[in-house]
Amino acid sequence: MQAMATNQMVNVDVIKGAVAEKIDAAGFTSWIAPIAFDIENGVLNCGVQNQFSFNYINAAYGNVLRNVAENFGLALNVYVAGAKRSASVAPVANDNNTQSFAPSIAPEANNTVAFDSFVATDDNVFVLSACKKIASGAASFSPLYIHGCAGCGKSLLAGCVKNASAGRVIMMNGGQFVSDFTRSLHDRTVFAFKDYCRNCDTFILDDVQSLAGKKATMDEFLQLVMDLKAAGKNVVLTANAAPNNLTGFDRRAQSLLASGLVADVAAPNAHVKSVLLRRAGVAADVANELANRIANDGHLVAGVATKIKTYSELMGTSVDMDVASRLLADTLQRAKTPLAMVKNMCEKLGVSYDAVCGTGRSRNLVLARQTMMAVLKGATGLSLAEIGNYVGGRDHATVLYAVRQIEKQKANDLLLAAQIQQLINECK
Repeated sequence: MQAMATNQMVNVDVIKGAVAEKIDAAGFTSWIAPIAFDIENGVLNCGVQNQFSFNYINAAYGNVLRNVAENFGLALNVYVAGAKRSASVAPVANDNNTQSFAPSIAPEANNTVAFDSFVATDDNVFVLSACKKIASGAASFSPLYIHGCAGCGKSLLAGCVKNASAGRVIMMNGGQFVSDFTRSLHDRTVFAFKDYCRNCDTFILDDVQSLAGKKATMDEFLQLVMDLKAAGKNVVLTANAAPNNLTGFDRRAQSLLASGLVADVAAPNAHVKSVLLRRAGVAADVANELANRIANDGHLVAGVATKIKTYSELMGTSVDMDVASRLLADTLQRAKTPLAMVKNMCEKLGVSYDAVCGTGRSRNLVLARQTMMAVLKGATGLSLAEIGNYVGGRDHATVLYAVRQIEKQKANDLLLAAQIQQLINECK
């Protein structure tokens, strides 16, 4: 009896290996590996977990399973676990109660986020239009892949799509997807998890980059995206980088993520930050001033607004710019005056401020001085005469000559060009 059982186990392993050779790795991991195989009376029995899995496996892999079974001289019987039948009797649909799945984090009940809450700019009008299009159900592109830096509004747009879309919408973040999929494997409810994710009209995954380095979860996610695309469902994804710049994602994954519409979200500019602060109740003059001294990060803007609002409520007084400056001393960026820019560049270029303003003509000093003039020209609206005043009282002609010299050198020195561009970005 034991020998027979061992032989049966070997045959099942060989059969599973034969199936694996005929389909892609992601499909095998997601759909075939969880099947309960056994051989009985010349029949290869394949037990699946629910009716959804039964329908999908029969449609996608039925011929493969049947051919492999025939190669081993076996009949095929695919059945729903708990309702096993012989190969000659067609299985009937069950009520899908064999397994159940519930997300570890209940969906948020915040249905107030609308597209009006996203402050549109010329840089973001394309991605905003794409989100509205896919939410309306009239989009021909899927997946919609939204990427941008932290605090640019990716999650806000995803939430807007969720609330504006008709039908059943599933939204989760990458960390939750990893956690729930891992839990379903541990609890042997993976088919119910698959069923849950696919039984929707729109699927939204925030922070796709969280899946990096998790192979089994990645395979399941890619299979999910392919299945939803094939079924004509909408898929919306957000990440902190474009598909081809995602680390921990192989070429196949990057290609699939880029197969729909890829759109980037620009970081909030001064206008956007000012509008967000004024919407939160900050006085207009304070909001305009703070917008120029807060980093381009929507999360940071929200934190500033919360701090001002809380202070005003607790202290029973309005917040003017003097109060805001003290209250937000750890958050506000220092004003970038031209003199501060020059002194900062002196530190980075390894020269003293006195030497830059002096009459020294050494090669390194001249290059540093000319570089500073070119940076001030590119980063500020100062006139050439004004620029000259900040580097030792040079005249208009000297500054013009310095800028032209730097432009010539940049054409042949990529390192210098990159250094100057970095300095300009820091000064803006």
